[in-house]
Amino acid sequence: MNKQTTQQYGYARVSSKNQKLARQISALMQAGIEKQNLFIDKQSGKDFNRPGYQRLIRKIQARDELYIKSIDRLGRNYDEILEQWRYLTKVKQADVIVLDFPLLDTRRSTGGVTGAFISDLVLQILSYVAQIERENTHQRQLEGIREAKKRGVQFGRPKIPIPERFDEVAEKIRNNKMSLRQGGRILGVSYTTLRNWMKAQKSADS
Repeated sequence: MNKQTTQQYGYARVSSKNQKLARQISALMQAGIEKQNLFIDKQSGKDFNRPGYQRLIRKIQARDELYIKSIDRLGRNYDEILEQWRYLTKVKQADVIVLDFPLLDTRRSTGGVTGAFISDLVLQILSYVAQIERENTHQRQLEGIREAKKRGVQFGRPKIPIPERFDEVAEKIRNNKMSLRQGGRILGVSYTTLRNWMKAQKSADS
């Protein structure tokens, strides 16, 4: 029986199509990953339903090695990262190597069971810290928005000023002499905007 040859794969991801992958790909190729074994996604890390990642999962086998530049390339959500890490290392029985953090290296040659244990432990700590930092950042953003609103700062798109002919058009619509779409075209707005104005006017008058 032939012994299975260990394959080395690399995975790179950016959150949007406008971001660059060059640094990640360069680091992976310097680690010895061949171009045909690179899997790439230009998509958010909020879940793992990404085409490149799914192709990688179908291909990777036991004792293969997966290289990523940093743990946040695998994903951003604490629970999902841990779930995927366990899937790769326990179900797929592959090794994961994080280039930017040498302690995250589950290869048996780096310490047997101890190497995998240390990697799992370090991953949980890092993922937890990253999750707490994101929650703190989000909380700070919310507090900043609340303080800005108190100072009168406006958020979102500016309101469209109501045109002079609004009352005339609204009256015709109420009397079934004109449709919302026709009225919107006359006023240069969408029919939904016109409908919202009419609802607001009705509430103010009632």
